[in-house]
Amino acid sequence: MQAIKATEDNLKVKTQRYYPLVLLGLIIAIFISIIYSLLNGQADISVDDIIQILLSKLSGGRVGSLDGVSSNSAVNIIWFVRTPRVILAVFVGMGLAVTGAVMQAVVQNPLADPYILGISSGASLGATFAILIGFGTASVFSQFGLAFGAFVGAIAAAFGVLILSGIGGRMTSVKLVLSGSVIGALCSSISSFIVYLANNAEGMKTVTFWAMGSLASASWNKLSVLSVTVVLITLFFLFQYRILNVMLLGDEAAITLGVPLSRYRKLYLMLAALLTGVIVAYSGMIGFVGLIIPHIVRGLTGSDHKRLLPVSALTGSLFMIWADVLSRTLIATVELPIGIITSVIGAPLFIYIIVKKGYNFGG
Repeated sequence: MQAIKATEDNLKVKTQRYYPLVLLGLIIAIFISIIYSLLNGQADISVDDIIQILLSKLSGGRVGSLDGVSSNSAVNIIWFVRTPRVILAVFVGMGLAVTGAVMQAVVQNPLADPYILGISSGASLGATFAILIGFGTASVFSQFGLAFGAFVGAIAAAFGVLILSGIGGRMTSVKLVLSGSVIGALCSSISSFIVYLANNAEGMKTVTFWAMGSLASASWNKLSVLSVTVVLITLFFLFQYRILNVMLLGDEAAITLGVPLSRYRKLYLMLAALLTGVIVAYSGMIGFVGLIIPHIVRGLTGSDHKRLLPVSALTGSLFMIWADVLSRTLIATVELPIGIITSVIGAPLFIYIIVKKGYNFGG
């Protein structure tokens, strides 16, 4: 055991020393994975065609040409189907991984993820309501009804957690977790009640598929809101690494250092709810990403959020790209919900984290 511990510590030191190379390596890996993801699908499209299409579209026709592309259908498939999907995977993975790392610091719980505070249950309730009353199908909200319902549900759940955890004195990490469990259970029960009473077979099928997560609905018009939200909130958290490091020390140490953790917890919780709500609105419920990615990265870089957050963001994007590839190619002619893939990969790692003795935020 001592030899294993020494090896892990040595690996952390080397990772910190070569931190810029780690970031560069992850960026290159993401780029290669994107190309590989664009290659995979029902239609066989060559690498040359993909490069020509991307160069032409991204440059507005100034670089490259579509004349040499094999068919117009190839252009539509790459630019309007596969490219938005892989970009959606990048931002979803990034947002979930960063939010997971932040939530683990906020609640001081190494088993926390973006959904521990009932945010996902609130988003699920909002989306279920939107689907079953028709906002997602035949109304003025037909394009954004599902996203709007999930977003409102996530924000409402976050406010409920804030109010409940603030009753009876100062907000603490324990009260946040307990309040999140209560709000999550309440939202889940209401969602199940709505589904039980609804006489809408197609709507219930949509709710079931959405609850397992999918990137199939990706489109360029959806990426604008999601990408801006993920980038801005991720950048904000990257500059909050000192406060996040203090949170790991506990409330007493923070009080000694003069850091008002209660105020920061409220701010971080609302931003996490905003980010999670937008992600869930466009991709459904995708579990385990926010749990396992920060742990994998923390085992390499340590618990310092200055290094943890950037590497987690890139690793989350890389993980989600390959999860999406597996969901589309694991079974021929069938697309598996991506939540199934992440759960199959994440569950064994979750068990390992539980049974591993002495684990404490990478320490």
